[in-house]
Amino acid sequence: MIQKQGHWVSYELKPRDVERRFGTCELLLQRQKRKDFLTGDEKWIHYNNPKRRKSWGKPRKTKYPWLEAGDRYRLQLMRLSRAFKEKRPLYAQRHDKVILLHDNARPHIAKPVKTYLETLKWEVLPHPLYSPDIAPFDFHLFRSMAHGLADRRFHSYEEAQKWIDSWIAPKDMSFFRRGIHVLPERWSKVVESDGKYFH
Repeated sequence: MIQKQGHWVSYELKPRDVERRFGTCELLLQRQKRKDFLTGDEKWIHYNNPKRRKSWGKPRKTKYPWLEAGDRYRLQLMRLSRAFKEKRPLYAQRHDKVILLHDNARPHIAKPVKTYLETLKWEVLPHPLYSPDIAPFDFHLFRSMAHGLADRRFHSYEEAQKWIDSWIAPKDMSFFRRGIHVLPERWSKVVESDGKYFH
């Protein structure tokens, strides 16, 4: 395992993973010429954020028994759907026309999330495993945020929330669009590299 864009990924992609990356990116390149889509992700912000240094260690799983898999993400999707209805009147008419791109992290593929997305009738675009290099939140937003978080310590949830709000506030729309607009270029790089990681 190695870290790619802040995530642990297979050091060497298996042939089926390479094939999936290639096929998915080829499909997404064809689709993006025809339709707009929505993308989303989540990030854990810790109270203590030591500067990352290269070191070898086993990735650990943290268990949070009080949270059912995907519940937090499902609630975020519920709030997003309500916000669409309030802020975008056309959404109510085109309710089944939302196309969502998110990675395949456990919260995103949990049964409550899948069930809720089915009730919304949102189409979920495929995202290949081990591919943070083509997830806009990973390669653009969270990567930029990580620089600001380096060596930062928070003493409360409110303090962390205040920092996040103050980090996001000065960013103009072009900052957020940039991550989305480079997606076709990144998909092309995956296709050009026959599904392998690119630099």
